[in-house]
Amino acid sequence: MEAYVETEVDFPRVQVGPNPQHLVLGLFTDYWFGTEEYLPSAALVELLTEFANTRASARAAIARLARRDLLEATKIGRRTFYRMTPDAARALEQTQRRVVEFRAGDRAWDGSWTTVLFSVPDEQRDLRYVIRTRLRWLGYAPLYDSVWVSPHADRDQTVELLESLGVGHATVLRAEVTYAAGPGDPLAAWDVEAIAARYEAFIAEHEPLLHRVEHGQVGTAEALVARTDVKDAWRELVSLDPELPEGLLPTPWPGRRARGLFAGVYDGLGPLAEARVRQIIARHDPALARMTRHRTTTSTPPDMTQGSTP
Repeated sequence: MEAYVETEVDFPRVQVGPNPQHLVLGLFTDYWFGTEEYLPSAALVELLTEFANTRASARAAIARLARRDLLEATKIGRRTFYRMTPDAARALEQTQRRVVEFRAGDRAWDGSWTTVLFSVPDEQRDLRYVIRTRLRWLGYAPLYDSVWVSPHADRDQTVELLESLGVGHATVLRAEVTYAAGPGDPLAAWDVEAIAARYEAFIAEHEPLLHRVEHGQVGTAEALVARTDVKDAWRELVSLDPELPEGLLPTPWPGRRARGLFAGVYDGLGPLAEARVRQIIARHDPALARMTRHRTTTSTPPDMTQGSTP
């Protein structure tokens, strides 16, 4: 399941399960970022077939992304090439940074909570759904129906979200709690036990893979698929946990252990997955294949001003 930071870019709707549109964006993010070079359409189609997509569904996904203005096309003779649009690239870079930096350490917390209060008329139920969905991605949860709280949410991103959606009645506060009883405790906005259980499930599912990675037991084709799968699973945890301060949580808290596992798999499989992507692109354009690069959890943001067209 994909999740993206708030933006005016028309990303595919979040859903459970594999989605070829999300896979295309993920492949660009992980192996073709920071360049203005276009990739051959045929290479993208073949890459998607690595994930059990048919060629027809792969072509349809690429076409839909182009209609959403997430990909832009150029033609050389009868061949079509694609790259991400600048707006999509910027939004995906924000998401990438949040995903790979998530739970890298216990974030400093001053004891205050960012609080959003908003009111939306009943006839705008769809807008209410969008607000709630995007507030969750920013790290908020509902303390009461229209009172959402977060320990770390960025004030400017929150205001930008509310203004971009045209929410006419809203207040953003940053304050300490001086009294809280029962469900009025901001921490009660999250099901802490359920979040811990999701971390434990992530660890149980992917720990055998980390063992195989560390012992060189994963091939390039499997590495490409497994690396994408573990990143998608980790992204789901990012949408559940706003990096609640560890001092408020039961011990031992499994978040940091899960983060170490994610980093070990994502970084450990990077060179192997890159080799598979490079191999597939080389069948269609050997010169472009040499530009393939994998990202890591410690990669610096790419320079998005370099590159050229084919």
